[in-house]
Amino acid sequence: MGQQRLRQLVGSIKDKASLSKAAILMMNTSSLQVAIIRASSHRPSSPPHHRHISAVLSYGLGSRATASLCIHALMGRLHSTRDPSVALKCLITLHHIIKRGSFILQDQLCLLCPKNNVAGKNYLNLSNFKDSSTSQSWALSFWVRWYARVLESIVFVYTSGLFGSSSSSSSSEGTTITTRLSGVLNGDLLRELDAFVGVMEEISWAPDPDPSTLAENRLPNEAVWLAGEDYCSAQTEIMARLQELEERLGAILSVAADTVELSCALKRIENCKERLVSMFANKKGSGSSSSSSMWELAGEMKRRIDQRELYGDGRLENYRGGTESARLGDDRVRRIGAESRLLLLGSTSFRG
Repeated sequence: MGQQRLRQLVGSIKDKASLSKAAILMMNTSSLQVAIIRASSHRPSSPPHHRHISAVLSYGLGSRATASLCIHALMGRLHSTRDPSVALKCLITLHHIIKRGSFILQDQLCLLCPKNNVAGKNYLNLSNFKDSSTSQSWALSFWVRWYARVLESIVFVYTSGLFGSSSSSSSSEGTTITTRLSGVLNGDLLRELDAFVGVMEEISWAPDPDPSTLAENRLPNEAVWLAGEDYCSAQTEIMARLQELEERLGAILSVAADTVELSCALKRIENCKERLVSMFANKKGSGSSSSSSMWELAGEMKRRIDQRELYGDGRLENYRGGTESARLGDDRVRRIGAESRLLLLGSTSFRG
């Protein structure tokens, strides 16, 4: 307990030092730094206040240069800290930018994702982040690494312009989402499905909640709650694409590569179902009929593909024979033939 209080005191001193440093910089940069420091302070261990989040979001209402400074300053804060609470607050602020930020602010964030970053640097790669000073910090470090991976997958989907395409009944051109998806090629449709399944998959890999850690720090709960909203959105997007793929299933099964890609995506959905259902059992929308329909449709499509792989279009079934006794007879003949070849090889070797 004494060590924890010391860490909080040191964190407060760091925040005050950062605010003092910002005060001697240029006025516009100073106010930006202050907003980011307040949104990601060392204490308390509660989510950033909505007014501090709003202050950061306001920097997306000006010029593109200001928005770029805001994103880079926030990323700098994220990568310079070794405190998991500060890192989680930075990630939560980034999540709010994805959800509520202006287009300019979101665009500057997307430019730093691996798909668009010409420098090749992944600014959301926190795989090496860890703080082993206390057991609580060690546990929170797991949450930081998980949350960064979740945001990376979400940013990738937003960069592709996919999130939100199925949430409204029609697009700006007046065509429904069903019409849009009906014009997408099979390969592109499968890639879109893979992206949304990736979001659900990353969310399902959340660390097991530690009651002692969550009792002292509410940041993991906030991260899970925000991720839950994206989980519900991903369900809607996946359902729309599964319905379209179901109509094309005959054509997809005629192409081996598409069949394998769809089968893998459905398997991944199946693997993360139990974890996601348990995580968001009380989440509004996650237990709705549409959610249940998504799981059911994914399971039904996987059974149809597995059945197709087992029996094919009739040739595999005819090859295997129509009865169990016939198949056993074929196995017995093949086994006897194999034993005969081994005896023949053995006798040939002894002659030499």
